[in-house]
Amino acid sequence: MRCDHTPAWKVLTAHAAERKGFDLRTAFAQDPSRADTLSQTAPHVFADLSKNLVDAATEALLRELARQTGLAAHRDAMFRGEHINSTEGRAVMHWLLRQPEGSLGGDLAGPLAQVHATLQPMLAFAETIRADAQITDVVNIGIGGSDLGPQMAVLALQDFVIPGKRFHFVSNVDGHELAGVLKGLKAENTLFLIASKTFTTIETMTNACSALGWFQAQGGTNVARHFAALTTNVAAAAELGITTTFGFWDWVGGRYSMWSAIGLPVAIAIGVQGFRDLLAGAHAMDQHFQTAPLVQNLPVRLGLLDVWYRNFLNYTSRSIAPYHSALRRWPAFLQQLEMESNGKQVDRNGHALAYGTSPVLWGEPGTNGQHAYFQMLHQGTDVVPLEFIAVKKPTHNWAKHHELLLANAIAQAQALMLGKADEGGHKHFKGNRPSTFLLLDELTPASLGALIALQEHRVFVSGSVWGINSFDQWGVELGKVLAQDIHARMASGQVAGLDASTAGLLKRLR
Repeated sequence: MRCDHTPAWKVLTAHAAERKGFDLRTAFAQDPSRADTLSQTAPHVFADLSKNLVDAATEALLRELARQTGLAAHRDAMFRGEHINSTEGRAVMHWLLRQPEGSLGGDLAGPLAQVHATLQPMLAFAETIRADAQITDVVNIGIGGSDLGPQMAVLALQDFVIPGKRFHFVSNVDGHELAGVLKGLKAENTLFLIASKTFTTIETMTNACSALGWFQAQGGTNVARHFAALTTNVAAAAELGITTTFGFWDWVGGRYSMWSAIGLPVAIAIGVQGFRDLLAGAHAMDQHFQTAPLVQNLPVRLGLLDVWYRNFLNYTSRSIAPYHSALRRWPAFLQQLEMESNGKQVDRNGHALAYGTSPVLWGEPGTNGQHAYFQMLHQGTDVVPLEFIAVKKPTHNWAKHHELLLANAIAQAQALMLGKADEGGHKHFKGNRPSTFLLLDELTPASLGALIALQEHRVFVSGSVWGINSFDQWGVELGKVLAQDIHARMASGQVAGLDASTAGLLKRLR
């Protein structure tokens, strides 16, 4: 049953109306155990949900909504390999990429064997590159899921990256980005990884061809040694002289593909054991999502909280504040994961929705954000739920820095909740602003893997309740098609059939 047709939806609507005056300060005063009740541990992650505008009654109603919309059955269908990506007729099995070898039977035994048959040579290649002292620079050329996940992970795990090698990521078709990366590199010391499932993505292939031209102009001749492709289109890669390829499957969506061959730059950076630890952390969260009861299932609780804020309290955005500089690409990664997955206006049957779906995600690392947009979070007219991510143990030796960083994170969450009274108004903080606090003991491959999988499953939960297909992205395609037409017109100058604005811009740019 679609969520807005369920009895639980009506009850939650009434519940939200009744709770308009809900105040976090009062809730804590009335319930000394609130922090314990609304906090929990999951693999590698501790979550404090107590500063959110919910209580046990709200969560119970949200769980009932999940039951009435068939969340558990939908989750189980995904883990059985059913074709829940209905618009493309595909299974959704990114979780299989981190499943231990030989651990599944039946219809999934074959696909799992294929996963490990690809993983092992990919990791062997990664070790070969790690041992090759001549290769000092690795340039990953991709876009979207072929860029954001690996780039975020390599940055996040910089303390585990092999010394003596630098990692670069090129995604934008803007030639300034490629030129900036190539400046100072030497052809004989550079490995290019071309990441495109079909080997037809226009931005990636434009950058790849330009990189190949640069390589040859620098005197490079051995393309096979200095280029590898992460693709299923082996023939197209071979046309460019690339003979080392690693493929993946149509049941791996781009924004969920870091666990596949797309993760090769991560494997080169952190090594075989590090990559296996990344997979193991994600698998632990998979098991938690599959087996934990809804009341203590962290992806479920977070996903239902997102539904509560989006549909019943009408909050249209969520801010992400990672209090760790290595997680500076985390907000951008989550933007694609959630907004490309759940930014939909029709349900799985193609019927228009009468309710909102994905919120707008945005953010910057703390403490930088405190001196930028936190003013709006504290005193702005819109309420924006904030999600803190912090790490208990640093890898540097400046303890005072880390203590100050963590103190700021905790203090900001406290200030958002408590506010401050001021009769003059300008210094008045209304307070009662919601936040979630996610805490890792350490930022390691395993904990990062768990954190990513947590967010993947959270997006699944909200999308499932909304009754949408979280695993297609048709909205990405229209602009690509139109860009090809405009590109041809830039050469010809023909503007017939264009609207006046587009025609005017085209003329001015020519």
